[in-house]
Amino acid sequence: MSETTTGDASSERPLGDDWTLPALGRLNRDWFTTGTLAVQTCSGCGTLQHPPEEICHRCGAMTFTTTTVAPRGTVHSYTVAHYPAHRALAEHVPYAVVLVILDGHPEVRVIGNVLDVPPEEVRIGMPVVAIWQERTNAEGESIRFLQWLSA
Repeated sequence: MSETTTGDASSERPLGDDWTLPALGRLNRDWFTTGTLAVQTCSGCGTLQHPPEEICHRCGAMTFTTTTVAPRGTVHSYTVAHYPAHRALAEHVPYAVVLVILDGHPEVRVIGNVLDVPPEEVRIGMPVVAIWQERTNAEGESIRFLQWLSA
């Protein structure tokens, strides 16, 4: 699988069709629509930050660009959900939610699910590669959810 390929991973613990889609705005549109790891970058000091915010957490600037980073990382932390946080997830428990440190950008950490490894086999330090599960919102826009596969 190519690192930049958008995958649906439909056979690998999808979020389900009832999962609430995020409202898109200027801060999160690139993250949820590009199918890449499009990370907010401060125009003032160059700091990469995620999730996107109104203000740079390092210098206080309020203008940003987006930097696309490699879709690879390492599991920094994880939890296994045995009880659904939302009724749409009831059929998918247990599942592992991971916090991933992005390769080359240790200050940036993102969350997602590991789709191809049983939850009890997820480990800190496990290398992962990003894929995206795609859904269409009411406005006809493709919304892409970041997920992870073992690398």
